Amino acid sequence: MSKNSLSYPKVCKRKDGKYHVDFKLNNKRYRLFSGRLIGSSLNPNSYPAKIRYSVTSNLAKQVYEFIVANDYSLTKPLSSIEYYDSLIRDKLAQPLSNRYKKTLESLSSILRNELIKKGCISSAFIDSIPLKYDNNTSYNTTRRHLNVLANYLHSKDFPIELSKLKTRKQNEVLHSPISNVKELLLKIKDFNENLYLCCLLTYGCLLRPHQEIRLLKWKDFSDDLSHINLTGSKVKSKRNRIVPVPSYIREVLIKRDSNYNVFSNSIEPYNKGYFSLIWRRFKRLNPDVGASFTIYSFRHTGAIEIFKRTGSITKLQKAMGHSSINVSLTYLRGLEVPELNEEDMPMIKKTPRIN
Repeated sequence: MSKNSLSYPKVCKRKDGKYHVDFKLNNKRYRLFSGRLIGSSLNPNSYPAKIRYSVTSNLAKQVYEFIVANDYSLTKPLSSIEYYDSLIRDKLAQPLSNRYKKTLESLSSILRNELIKKGCISSAFIDSIPLKYDNNTSYNTTRRHLNVLANYLHSKDFPIELSKLKTRKQNEVLHSPISNVKELLLKIKDFNENLYLCCLLTYGCLLRPHQEIRLLKWKDFSDDLSHINLTGSKVKSKRNRIVPVPSYIREVLIKRDSNYNVFSNSIEPYNKGYFSLIWRRFKRLNPDVGASFTIYSFRHTGAIEIFKRTGSITKLQKAMGHSSINVSLTYLRGLEVPELNEEDMPMIKKTPRIN
């Protein structure tokens, strides 16, 4: 039997009295007990026994006509909007944070409306969405999320034009060092215990808050809580790190189930934006905390403290978890911390005065 071949569906009856349609399509045998596969409501075995044969014969006719009409296939081609919806469902079913998923849902809805209205999604329309923003951060973020959707749809052979927009240069976010760490930490402690511990670890252990700290489990700590063992999968540099824990942090730690996340008190961590959200709420209630202060300000303050105390770039590199000394040097320059003091500079010996 050659490809695109079909034997006319036969009506068959099993020993238990149930009827089905039997046929071969493109060298593969099928048995259908209902019309669900072809979008038909016929279910012969739900009818009285005496009319099941005639209902099954009707189903056989429907199956034959459906297959021939759909180019010898049991799959009916999806409309453009149906295919779009199925792809978006698959994308959103991926393990994404709730915040990110909501963003993609919102943008995919905008694209869907355009598809319904125009029958296609052009690059000009995609570009028009981020171009509404004057703020470079909002523009770049929206552009990036749209590209994720467009590239995903394009990879699945969905007819969509890709954006031609370029990234806009953003002003660097200034995470100002903190002059009164203890005072600010006490304010944070009164506001939220999780944010307090996060800021303590950011300052005292120089960990990155939104990844390294947020994903911490109790099993990452040594038995006496004196060290944190970070695997490469949790670290930006992808290298394993062992980080000492200062005594003032150990005093506030109460070890729980080793498999539990330190902050959520369950196996699963909070989402990626968890600490950012609490920090924004804290700053709204404390307007005296300057706009340039972020959670990362604690990490930068700790870095400055280490360098001023030790004068060692190597120790700073290890504490920060940087991949190279060059990264640490660039980091210090960004914080405008002088790497050299006057006594480190070339000197000219004073010529003795001749009286």
